[in-house]
Amino acid sequence: MSTYTHLTRAQRYRISALMKAGHARRETADTVGVHKSTITREPHRNRGNKGYRPRQAHKLASERQLT
Repeated sequence: MSTYTHLTRAQRYRISALMKAGHARRETADTVGVHKSTITREPHRNRGNKGYRPRQAHKLASERQLT
């Protein structure tokens, strides 16, 4: 049985910084310590009107957890 953990605020900031710096998804995933599909899904799930912003992304994800 596989388990998963939610991304932390720090991981979201790291993902954002690496994406802005142009790093590949695989490299970003290895650096952050998550699967490469997480790097693909995270910006799509938690994108606002102004693109992916880690603070807003963490808030959106936390709100979804409560419902």
